[in-house]
Amino acid sequence: MTVRADVVGSMLRPPELLEARDEYLSGELSAPDFKRVEDEAVRRAIRIQEEAGLSVVTDGEMRRESFQSQMVEATEGFGEHSIDSYLWGDWRGDDETVGDKATERPEAMGVVGKLRRRRHLSVEEFVYSRACTDKVVKITLPSPSLYANFWTPEVSGEAYPTLDSFLEDVAEILRGEVEELVRLGAEYIQIDAPHYPLLLDPATREFYERRGWNLDRWLSRGVELDNFVMEGHPGVTFAFHLCRGNQGSRWLVSGSYEPLAARVFGSINAERLMLEYDDERSGGFEPLSHIPDGKTAVLGLVTTKSGRRETPEELEGGIHEASKYIPLERLAISPQCGFATSIVGNSLSFEDEENKLRVLAETAGRVWG
Repeated sequence: MTVRADVVGSMLRPPELLEARDEYLSGELSAPDFKRVEDEAVRRAIRIQEEAGLSVVTDGEMRRESFQSQMVEATEGFGEHSIDSYLWGDWRGDDETVGDKATERPEAMGVVGKLRRRRHLSVEEFVYSRACTDKVVKITLPSPSLYANFWTPEVSGEAYPTLDSFLEDVAEILRGEVEELVRLGAEYIQIDAPHYPLLLDPATREFYERRGWNLDRWLSRGVELDNFVMEGHPGVTFAFHLCRGNQGSRWLVSGSYEPLAARVFGSINAERLMLEYDDERSGGFEPLSHIPDGKTAVLGLVTTKSGRRETPEELEGGIHEASKYIPLERLAISPQCGFATSIVGNSLSFEDEENKLRVLAETAGRVWG
């Protein structure tokens, strides 16, 4: 699949959707009425992407509380959870408008029983979106080992004595989801794996290593589970998204991809690597030299953390700088992450969002035709 202007996944939720979600959860709004609001939000998100000139669209993750929440919502075995189950961490802001914010990991959060899928995670998203557009619909799914956050020996040990046993079941559920999406005609599936770059920071790496895996095992067993989820589907394009945290216009870690590049870029069986490159926190483009032939680097040059208006000239400069390390024909561009990886969203307007998508499409046309 040749796509030069790509999208990561989520888009800003409209206020009426957020209000309807609150009313539905409190029992003030019926399920059919809530679904009508959700459906309209999806149609709007797709329309914005189409009008921007993109050839690939997502449903904006309008039906999700967080980019990773559908696993918890669709599967029995998870204990208490809330929005903080996805937002905890030492988040950092870049200016006075968006300051730092620390959120504690909820003590009761975790997997407490054997996992059993109650419903599909993303099939509804795909089937509805496909009916709304003639563009390729990308579906995003979380990396299995992202859910290491939900395992502790104290809370989870009776159901899953080891982290491996838990993540193997997570991977089986995600593999089944991919199989069903492909059966229904999905052509483009993205695996979201922000936890790999989090290993760059000593503090967050210490947390992940306390789950029971050292860094070497994260970069071997973790990728092995990702490949297990994706394998066996010739003709389907897979992307692998790596970022450094994106919530409320804040971030978690900084640092070059270099410590991960040779292991992850070379061993992940995804054709497209979606990489954050919107500011100096991501380091230089040198790690792109580790990407094997046959894979495309999708440069996340457009920030979703602010309304800063990138220009085609600025983006072209980044593309040509990256082409020193990987051929131009193996490059593409995208936002650095989603515009709203949860219902919290980021500090930019709908107008900003639309402008950024248009600039991506315009730049891709200028560079690749």
